[in-house]
Amino acid sequence: MKLLLIEDHQDIAGVIFDFFEIKGYTLDYANNGQHGYDLASTNHYDLIILDVMLPRMNGFTVCQKLREQGIDTPILMLTARDTREDTLEGFAQGADDYLVKPFDLEILEARIKSLTRRRIGNSATKTLNFGDLELDLNSHIVTRNDCQFSLNPTLFTILKLMMLRAPNIVTKEEVISALWGDDEPEGNVLRSHIYQLRTQIDKPFKYSYIKTVPKVGYQLIREKTE
Repeated sequence: MKLLLIEDHQDIAGVIFDFFEIKGYTLDYANNGQHGYDLASTNHYDLIILDVMLPRMNGFTVCQKLREQGIDTPILMLTARDTREDTLEGFAQGADDYLVKPFDLEILEARIKSLTRRRIGNSATKTLNFGDLELDLNSHIVTRNDCQFSLNPTLFTILKLMMLRAPNIVTKEEVISALWGDDEPEGNVLRSHIYQLRTQIDKPFKYSYIKTVPKVGYQLIREKTE
């Protein structure tokens, strides 16, 4: 099972990581709301553990923005404040469950198992569509007309982010954050990945979709190829 933990308290994050990794879970981690949102909107997770009080974007906003994008990954919110208002606000923004700090790790695991069990059997294969592009979120296969291309994790993340935002622009900073967080590699590596993506889904066809917006970022829009 793959979890995303969005929690700015390093000690709490460390304890959660130690407990779940020993049990065979895979975890990604973000220590602020913006990075957490970028990861959650561009990668597949079985469940998101989301703290309420976060720098750069609070947990309520992260949850709201993910739900507005149609991302229905189960979200379990954590809070240090045991108040009725916080609980109601979390559910209002689309959270599936709520746990107050300090909490028992075995209770947290039981809640996670309960939420993910509810989802098993109900979830059909999820896809994103733009024009004649179809992206399978489970297999990472993109289909255009009768052609299929299997995307590596980096190209899948880029295309998923653009398809979720299409036809709006995705900034370079957003793509970089989704791929590498604060550890962007040296050199213009992103440009190489965009070129690889274009080679697969644009070059063989009459119309191209990926447009570079100079000094801003990228977007999906239908343009006739030369």
